[in-house]
Amino acid sequence: MRVIGLDPGTARLGWGVIDVVDNQETAVAYGCIETSKDDRPGARLHLIAEELAEIIDEFKPELAAVEELFFSKNQTTAMAVAGARGVITLTLHRAGVRSVKVGPSQVKLSLTGDGNADKKQMQQMVARLLKLDQVPKPDDAADGLALALVGWRFDQSTE
Repeated sequence: MRVIGLDPGTARLGWGVIDVVDNQETAVAYGCIETSKDDRPGARLHLIAEELAEIIDEFKPELAAVEELFFSKNQTTAMAVAGARGVITLTLHRAGVRSVKVGPSQVKLSLTGDGNADKKQMQQMVARLLKLDQVPKPDDAADGLALALVGWRFDQSTE
C-alpha cells in the first residue's frame, strides 16, 4: 500500500509518501509545498491544489492521512489552515484517494507512546521507523511522514 501524509498549512504544507509491504514501512519521498505570503489567499490555495495534484499523480497513493485541525488561539491562522485543509480534501477526492483524519495527539501517541511528546521526539521516531540516516527536513516534511505512518496504522485498525 502507498500512503501520503499531509500536514496542512497555507505557507507550508508538509507531505510524505511511504510504501507498506508486508507490514514494513519505507519512505518513498517527502517535501513541502510552499507559498508566498505576498500572494493573495486564492492564489496560494490554487498553488497548493496544483502542486498536490502533481504529487498525487506522480506517487499514486491509495490512502491519505490528513492532520485534523485543532483550535488555535490565532483565529486568522486557524482559518487559513482550514482553507488549505479544504483544498486538500477536494484535491484528494478529485484524484479518488481515500483519506483518514488523524489528530496531533494521535500521531504523538502512536509514534512515541506519549500523546504529549515533543516535535523532536516524533521526528527521531520517524527517522528510526523508516530507517533514515537523519531526521527529515524541513519539520513539515517530517510531520507528513509521521502522518503517513500513523494514518496507515489507523486505517488498518478500523477495517
